[in-house]
Amino acid sequence: MSIYLNRETRVIVQGITGRMAQFHTEDMLEYGTNVVGGVVPGKGGETVHGVPVFDTVKEAVEATQAEASLVFVPPPFAADSIMEAADAGIRYCVCITDGIPAQDMIQVKRYMMRYPKERRMVLTGPNCAGTISPGKAMLGIMPGHIFLPGNVGIIGRSGTLGYEAAAQLKERGIGVSTSVGIGGDPINGSSFRDILEQFENDEDTHVIAMIGEIGGPQEAEAAAYIQEHVTKPVVAYVAGLTAPKGRTMGHAGAIISAFGESASEKVEILTAAGVTVAENPAVIGETIASVM
Repeated sequence: MSIYLNRETRVIVQGITGRMAQFHTEDMLEYGTNVVGGVVPGKGGETVHGVPVFDTVKEAVEATQAEASLVFVPPPFAADSIMEAADAGIRYCVCITDGIPAQDMIQVKRYMMRYPKERRMVLTGPNCAGTISPGKAMLGIMPGHIFLPGNVGIIGRSGTLGYEAAAQLKERGIGVSTSVGIGGDPINGSSFRDILEQFENDEDTHVIAMIGEIGGPQEAEAAAYIQEHVTKPVVAYVAGLTAPKGRTMGHAGAIISAFGESASEKVEILTAAGVTVAENPAVIGETIASVM
């Protein structure tokens, strides 16, 4: 079992004719992901790596019964693409795009609330590396070969630190059930708390790893949820211990503006909730192995 993705999940790529989208679509196909279509307005009827292209998400869903979408659309148009996917009945959407205006994401969040929870599309990202269920399917831009199938669920704001965790686990012969990038923007589709709930209910996930960083209240909210609802061991690493207050570090979401948003404060809050915190990125794998 895995969360969000498996071998059968039918995937479309929005913006598939772009250079980077073509590159990563080929990578996903080689990995074994069931990519059934692409969407680019005005390019319906074309093909990319043998995958048919449609003018709208609705047409793609009707023709292919797609359930998941990967958004590779430039920032000015990405919010519309996400909302189009929600309208067309896509169940899970990953948005790779970096640089979407915060106001656009507020609109997306409000728009998706019009659907009842059981019909509401799950969105991860924007500005994320994607989601992978090793050995089954990959929906994103990560290097699939570093992920070994197994029982550790990874949730990360930082894509590269998620790769680092997976690589360290592989060195120890430890695998990953699913790795989910939630993205580094201030306003994203899913939070740590949302994915923690999924992993807690996933019988194949035995340990949960959280990769956090400075900025925003998400880690503190996750700590409260872990304390009350999570029965599985949780390991965390929080990047940015030396980052100064009030300065953006790396990307838009990494800015300390209130109590509980610095790395040291997050470490304190997570530790108090019973989470095992890795001291530095070099020992993430070692720390996860110690709680298994």
